[in-house]
Amino acid sequence: MKNHRTALLLLLAAALVAAGCRSRTDRSEGTVLLTVDRISGYPVSVSASSTESGAFQIGTVVLDNVRKEPNGSTSELQTIEMRSYTITYRRRDTGTRVPPPAVLGLAGNVPVGSQAIFNNLAFFTHDQLLSQPIKDLLDFGRDTETGTAVVVLDVTLQFFGRTLSGDEIASSPTTFTIDVTP
Repeated sequence: MKNHRTALLLLLAAALVAAGCRSRTDRSEGTVLLTVDRISGYPVSVSASSTESGAFQIGTVVLDNVRKEPNGSTSELQTIEMRSYTITYRRRDTGTRVPPPAVLGLAGNVPVGSQAIFNNLAFFTHDQLLSQPIKDLLDFGRDTETGTAVVVLDVTLQFFGRTLSGDEIASSPTTFTIDVTP
């Protein structure tokens, strides 16, 4: 009897592990995944008062359209039509105030088995620059909540689209860290 329980527990554990392996592929509808291949050209530090063109942009974002079933057939209907991306923020320092999230439009197609390259995507807009804690940096030269002249933020991007066949697709979130100074 004890051997049966042990075998049953092992089978249950194996089933849970196998179910966990599909957790990434089951988040989006359809037969394809939208993945962030790489992001590059984003600043490590940025001045909130910068007037430099492109100061609040990511140089390059590469998105891939990957089949869920590697040996499955493909169709043009699996092409992902990009719609938008969201930007959210999280403090990495002792502060609690963060800029509001943003949803920005994004146009372009990502064919199945291929990639699309997007240049100069914004990670801050005027709404974020005119909100706390960034507004404190501009007005007082420091974050009034923490008293520091640097706000450390995780910037998280997530991309959204729809296949030509109508399936809603979302990438996993991707994050980078920046220091914001006055």
